[in-house]
Amino acid sequence: MENSDNFNLKNLTKSTILGRVLFPSQVIKNKVIQLGKAITEDYKYRDNDLLLISVLRGGVFFFTDLLRNIDLEISIDFIGISTYQTLGFKSSGVVKITKDLEESIEGKDIIIVEDIIDTGLTIDYLLRNLKSRYPTSIEICTLLDRNVRRIADIKIKYTGFTIGEEFVVGYGLDYKQKYRNLESIYELKIDTVKKDIETIQSSSSNNQ
Repeated sequence: MENSDNFNLKNLTKSTILGRVLFPSQVIKNKVIQLGKAITEDYKYRDNDLLLISVLRGGVFFFTDLLRNIDLEISIDFIGISTYQTLGFKSSGVVKITKDLEESIEGKDIIIVEDIIDTGLTIDYLLRNLKSRYPTSIEICTLLDRNVRRIADIKIKYTGFTIGEEFVVGYGLDYKQKYRNLESIYELKIDTVKKDIETIQSSSSNNQ
């Protein structure tokens, strides 16, 4: 396993759960800079207030780095969502808001910032909820897009990386609420977490 991007986290990266580095920290950094520049260009001539909303809690790492690369006056807010969780691998689409926004979004340009989108069911619910609050515009920015699992018909304007069926951790993404603090994004070793995955898939099937 390549640890060069995590030299300050040697104890953490010794974990038998972690496989190969899928996206090294420098690659992530470069992509976040690109996304920040794209958002800056798209919104620099707009008259409306720009508000970025982070979906708690995995997206906070990406969110804060993205903010520092947007050369505009922006506001931020946070929203918490509870879904049927599958250790960060899949969501059932059963959604409720656990922490609402602190301010009104009426008349503002909104960008929802996510760490990863797969089925799209959760973000679809959030879009419908926020659109009912009369923003001027609303777009999505996600670091990872696992579109092979897409169910909901959603449009993502800003995408960092597209991934397949890999189960990933790091840079905010978790496995049992751990490994968020890794600087790079790692693939999990399937053989190590196979029992958990099988349990998740069985439980998900029983609840559909």
